[in-house]
Amino acid sequence: MSLISVEDALSRVLASVEKPLEAEQVPLVSCAGRTLAEDLSALRDQPPFPASAMDGYAVRSIDCAQVPATLQVVGTSAAGARFTGTVGPMEAARIFTGAPVPDGADAVVLQEDAERAGDRVTVKEAARPNRHIRQAGMDFCAGDILLQKGLRLDSRHIALAAAMGHGLLPVHRKPKVAILATGDELVRAGEPVGPDQITASSLPATLLMVEKAGAEAVDLGIVRDDLGSLEERIRAAWDMGADILVTLGGASVGEHDLVQKALSRQGMDLGFWRVALRPGKPLMHGRLGSTLLLGLPGNPVSSLVCAVLFLVPAIRAFLGDQRAAEDPAEDAILGADLPANKERQDYMRASLALQDVPLSLAQGPARLMLPVATPHLMQDSSMLSILERSDALLVRPPHAPAATAGQPCRIIRLERFC
Repeated sequence: MSLISVEDALSRVLASVEKPLEAEQVPLVSCAGRTLAEDLSALRDQPPFPASAMDGYAVRSIDCAQVPATLQVVGTSAAGARFTGTVGPMEAARIFTGAPVPDGADAVVLQEDAERAGDRVTVKEAARPNRHIRQAGMDFCAGDILLQKGLRLDSRHIALAAAMGHGLLPVHRKPKVAILATGDELVRAGEPVGPDQITASSLPATLLMVEKAGAEAVDLGIVRDDLGSLEERIRAAWDMGADILVTLGGASVGEHDLVQKALSRQGMDLGFWRVALRPGKPLMHGRLGSTLLLGLPGNPVSSLVCAVLFLVPAIRAFLGDQRAAEDPAEDAILGADLPANKERQDYMRASLALQDVPLSLAQGPARLMLPVATPHLMQDSSMLSILERSDALLVRPPHAPAATAGQPCRIIRLERFC
């Protein structure tokens, strides 16, 4: 099977997510990172009544058109405890921020613009109608659709949903992502390491990336290079209802790379295998019944790059995220000379620094702060120390010509995924 492009591979992965997962009602405070399954409309006006924007005195503006004006204080309106009477001619009510404006009053005089003596207050600044009053529905009204289906919720959206009157939100179920590392050479972090073994670093990293993307990560552990053991773990993922099965390693062409064979024996429908990217060429995609399959490379940097490019978008598609297919790359400035690229799309580990660059606008010259991306000299896909010092992946298209420092480039910020 020949190499396919990154764009084609991603399109096929997302196309294999037939539809977002079913909706469930989740308490508001547990919805950060979840995706709305339907449009959300306000259940009430905000504010629900005319409210004071300041501490001061609620007055009739006609009584304070000429100042100084001395008024009788007839009551107090506080947040949560309104003045139930009416402000009549030459009367005022003490009022605090957020409190309902009493009937009869149409303005609020700031407390610093008034002088009180007992039950009388002298207004020293003229009042205008509606001054310092937040009108009912100024923010939104009942029935307004304020949060749209497919929105990935953050603290801003949660605050708005609470103000709209919602305690439960309809969000898509978290996809269950089962993750299986393969290889006789692997041991879990913290366990004794034999003379020919290494720690399985890709496994904990992928588990955390899956959780950050909004899914439920299931650790299937490490399986040895044995067909029977592999098939047993694959069946375990199927039995637990995994929406995605991710394998780490074992998907290449070596004699001990048995993942593809084990999946085929279980009935896998292979979508593609091998993508024109670096690092991460031996990427496998398919389906096993209703479970989406992603076979990521064993090298830790390769597996991370492939998770950024394919696993996270697949999770977001299951979540109904309207931005699942969005290109995560952004503009930057190249910080070092680079040779021409070959036939595979390259994702180079790079550090970022901010730099002022000129930007021509129709209105005249301006300045724009863009990150400067400087790729590390060493780009071996096994080097986690380089990855740890990297802020971004520098994207170089297939057959990109040689580039010099200062030219535009594209980057993917790792902090969004890791």
